[in-house]
Amino acid sequence: MSYETHNEQQQTGLASKLNWLRAGVLGANDGIVSTAGVVVGVAAAGSSSSAIFTAGVAAVAAGAVSMALGEYVSVSAQRDTEDILVKEHREAHSRDRSLEEKDIITSLLELGMSEETAHRASQEMTSDQRLAGHLRLELGLDEEDLTSPWSAAAASAVAFVSGALLPLFAAILVPASMKIAVIITATLLALAITGTISAHLSEAHRSRSVARLVIGGALALTVTFIIGWLFGTTVAG
Repeated sequence: MSYETHNEQQQTGLASKLNWLRAGVLGANDGIVSTAGVVVGVAAAGSSSSAIFTAGVAAVAAGAVSMALGEYVSVSAQRDTEDILVKEHREAHSRDRSLEEKDIITSLLELGMSEETAHRASQEMTSDQRLAGHLRLELGLDEEDLTSPWSAAAASAVAFVSGALLPLFAAILVPASMKIAVIITATLLALAITGTISAHLSEAHRSRSVARLVIGGALALTVTFIIGWLFGTTVAG
């Protein structure tokens, strides 16, 4: 296998890992914001610690299941598409061996190989290697490493719960008089950290990435606090 082909495979694997990491960061952000929003809203309504705890746990459970289900459905659709593409190419190559060789040569030429080198590389490959090479180079697919819906769902749920634990613990462990302030502070700090990680992974501007998350999180907390406060005032009145 040529250096260019090996390098392409490495880039595909790296891109896949980065996508998983980004998905994990996004899942953690959702866990932080949604759980913090619930516990802040309930706390602002003047609810007891047990009610805040119950609402927080319910929010974590519902959010984790929702994230896992959404990721499972999304990745299942992606996996079905990948399976269809692999099957179509395999069947086409089985019917016409010349197409198999033509596809891999075309893919190698697009990498910048000379026609002579591409033909020689194709001749050195087995039938399975030609198909696998074409799928990787043309479609970015590795038949042996297709995305698993179950793994994606589990990773999404774990990321959500990991992010949700910080505001949940703050709501449980901090005295009532300090709950809201501590939850908001901890939440914004956590969002700043995940924003920094996200910017590093995507090589984006760190300040903008952090600002988007922190401002968005602050807005969500403000809205839920106001709703909780208004609801608590209405009930008390």
